[in-house]
Amino acid sequence: MPPSARRSCLSVPGSSERKLAKAPQLAADEVVIDLEDAVAVDAKDAARATTVQALASWRGPGVAVRVNAPGTPWCHLDIAAVGALPVLPASIVVPKVQGAGDLAFVDRLLDGVEAGSDRGVPLRVQALIETAAGLARIDEIAAASPRLDALVLGYADLAASLGGARDLDAWLPAQHAVVVAARANGVQAIDGPYLGVAADDAFRSAAARARDLGFDGKWAIHPSQVPALNETFTPGEAEVARARAIVDALESAEEGAVTLDGEMLDEAVRAAALRVLARADVA
Repeated sequence: MPPSARRSCLSVPGSSERKLAKAPQLAADEVVIDLEDAVAVDAKDAARATTVQALASWRGPGVAVRVNAPGTPWCHLDIAAVGALPVLPASIVVPKVQGAGDLAFVDRLLDGVEAGSDRGVPLRVQALIETAAGLARIDEIAAASPRLDALVLGYADLAASLGGARDLDAWLPAQHAVVVAARANGVQAIDGPYLGVAADDAFRSAAARARDLGFDGKWAIHPSQVPALNETFTPGEAEVARARAIVDALESAEEGAVTLDGEMLDEAVRAAALRVLARADVA
């Protein structure tokens, strides 16, 4: 499992120097610099250059870059520019992933970019599931790349792909599919943004629902939503203490069955405990 917490992932347009300058001071676990939906077609090249400049001097929380989707004129340019940086962001977010072939394309491109550098750490990848095809192939996507860190559920494009708006309950099958695929393949499950900018009761309800379903965090589209997400996805003291005790018990066990307070422990329980510690940022 990726070690970094992603309780709150704040999307920031890569075309805005002002917002990029402000983002490192915010309390998000991860800032996602967006070169796709937040950038107009005629501003793609300028946004890429602005983003590269911002990343060169980045001092702040973890940072990812949402590149343009495979099959667009800008995807390979975005990946090459980000992958060539001397100090890499935490990951790139690949939008509209339709199947394993999209991630294979990204892998090959990154392999070529990294072959020309002396870095030993490969750039990580997050896959945005936001089309009917991607959702139908979620299992193959989740297992497609050793670079994969997370699956992210994208609601706006998925609603358009499926046809029509959906209420919170109608998204349950898609949410469940993403969480199951993520857990089966040892990557994080991140809920996409609530389609509103306020941190109101509806937003908090959606965040709590995602947490209870097993998501590790959620995207935000406004800085005011970040504190609510950090609070929602931060485990309480008792939950953290229990997770730490589980990890310690398994690490100190020599062999055979391991129990803690009458509960049988195994690697699946350990993985869940490590997710708790990652969200608490104490792993």
